[in-house]
Amino acid sequence: MPTRLTTPYGSWKSPITTGLITAQTISLGQVALDGPDIYWLEGRPLEDGRYALVRFTPGGIPSDCLPPEFNVRTRVHEYGGGAYAVFDQVIYFVNFKDQHLYRQDPLAEAASSRHRLHQRQEALMCLTPTDGFRYADFALDRERRCLVCIREDHTAPGEAVNTIVAIPLDAPNDGTVLIAGHTFFSNPRLSPDGFRLAWLCWDHPNMPWDGCELWVAQVLPDGSLGNRERVAGAPGESIFQPEWSQEGVLHFISDRTGWWNLYRLLDGVQPLCPMPAEFGVPQWVFNLRTYDFLNAHQLLCTYTQDGMWKLALLDSRTRTLTPLELPFTEFGGIHTGDGFALFVAASASEPATLLRLDLATGQTEVLRRSFEPTLPPGWFSRSQAIEFPTEKDLTAHGFFYPPANPDYTAPAGELPPLMVISHGGPTAATSTALHYAIQYWTSRGFALLDVNYGGSSGYGRAYRMRLNGNWGLVDVDDCCNGARWLVKQGLVDPKRLAIRGSSAGGYTTLAALVFKDVFSAGASHYGVCDLEALATGTHKFESRYLDKLVGPYPQRKDLYVARSPIHHLQHLATPLILFQGDEDQVVPPSQSRSMFEAVRAKGIPVAFLLFAGEQHGFRQAANIKRSLEAELYFYSKIFHFALPESIDPVPIENL
Repeated sequence: MPTRLTTPYGSWKSPITTGLITAQTISLGQVALDGPDIYWLEGRPLEDGRYALVRFTPGGIPSDCLPPEFNVRTRVHEYGGGAYAVFDQVIYFVNFKDQHLYRQDPLAEAASSRHRLHQRQEALMCLTPTDGFRYADFALDRERRCLVCIREDHTAPGEAVNTIVAIPLDAPNDGTVLIAGHTFFSNPRLSPDGFRLAWLCWDHPNMPWDGCELWVAQVLPDGSLGNRERVAGAPGESIFQPEWSQEGVLHFISDRTGWWNLYRLLDGVQPLCPMPAEFGVPQWVFNLRTYDFLNAHQLLCTYTQDGMWKLALLDSRTRTLTPLELPFTEFGGIHTGDGFALFVAASASEPATLLRLDLATGQTEVLRRSFEPTLPPGWFSRSQAIEFPTEKDLTAHGFFYPPANPDYTAPAGELPPLMVISHGGPTAATSTALHYAIQYWTSRGFALLDVNYGGSSGYGRAYRMRLNGNWGLVDVDDCCNGARWLVKQGLVDPKRLAIRGSSAGGYTTLAALVFKDVFSAGASHYGVCDLEALATGTHKFESRYLDKLVGPYPQRKDLYVARSPIHHLQHLATPLILFQGDEDQVVPPSQSRSMFEAVRAKGIPVAFLLFAGEQHGFRQAANIKRSLEAELYFYSKIFHFALPESIDPVPIENL
């Protein structure tokens, strides 16, 4: 066995480089089925973050469906999702650059491939002619030959207007409004016979996970809607993923008992499997799927308990839930076909992977991985679920990753630096999947704690609602207490504690650095420093989010000022690095810039990197690479460890 080198934590050399991450890693999203054909989206950093639509036909190999100039991504709610649909081999998709809806007929495309370019382009039709509209979440009305979908209207000044519209399949048209009158809509779903339409809606200040309503309407012969009825949901009840079974029975997920459980509408609302588990997730994007129908009596579903997901069969006659023994702890994008199921799964040892499950044999086939783990297992730190005490005699949750590198060991008595991660959202949850972006740190000698602070999903409605009125308090306390708990266990160095986060997690990071004396360094990725500016300057979807998280604005302006790090820098004494995209519409670049200038003026070590062409989250390979390396360089200067390889320096003011 080779001798391990004795080198301080942070100085370990690792083959998990930024070049490896950007060259090999893609994101997988929005799985779809059309007969035997399987579709999915790939986010590709090496193509400037483009989302490519990929098709796999049994017996073939995966191939791109669209030319490289098309980026399949919608900006409805800014976060998007539900950017394409495929029906009868015809693809309908939103192109990111212009936000128009397009139709592509692959059969016509193939037939015209021998002819001139303008003839080939006839197979690709722009269905929506007017600029300023955005589209998402498509259902096909075969009888009336139209798409029913969400439309977000930005053509007039003021707040965008969201509606459900019908768009003809064969001629350019911006859509006929079917449903209006609520702040937001999602999940338009037609019954198999085409005579009923179900949808979700909600109004400011609610987010969909706070409370929304499930409606059903009769579809008249001309496509307009007749009698409408609210069948579930309320301001304090969250509904998720309404779907019609093959027999025309409406199913949905509700948290009316405090847990997102499955129900159906049959002689009233019937629970299918009441239990303290979450079958749903926060609806940050469109077209999320945690279940599908196998037949009239069976569903394939996924649920989580204590942050770990399972895949199971649910018999609606006996209300029996039978978990399937698969080596994964995360599942999503559930679809069922003829004798098989599709989903994206992951675990601590497996990255996000698109799988095809043979329901008769239980065998799985890998269709695509987010990356191929070419390194031996010894290079990967395995997550450990932990629960630790926090304020008010409560407990919080997280996943701990110890340092892992088979080539190195630390000097006797040295404890590793700790990186605490505060996830975004804040109504979201961290992931248990194998991520190179985490292993980048652990393989260099960092310990890492990924915190599911109070307010995170996956632990029931009461846990999710802990953050209401308490953003900047509960999340900060939980991150600090997680770090303190690891120090108490003797697992990390109390003098080298760092915290990092993106978006809402960036706010938690900044608040922890300003209002607490726990961490020695921090990194904010497009984080919030001024809650008042966020409340008055963000996009529509989140423009009233803070009413629940902080308090109504401007009535409780005092709370916004009291919890905004930018107003309390007299308490800050901790070095900080900030990262920001210059096209961010969720957290405007002015937030990071104002924080940088204020910290620089105070004389504290600070760095700021602004990336051109990036929105909320970094998608371009060069920027992902630079942000990771810059953060490592920053910590090396603050925690005083030598880097084993050269990294382009980062200008750090006041160092």
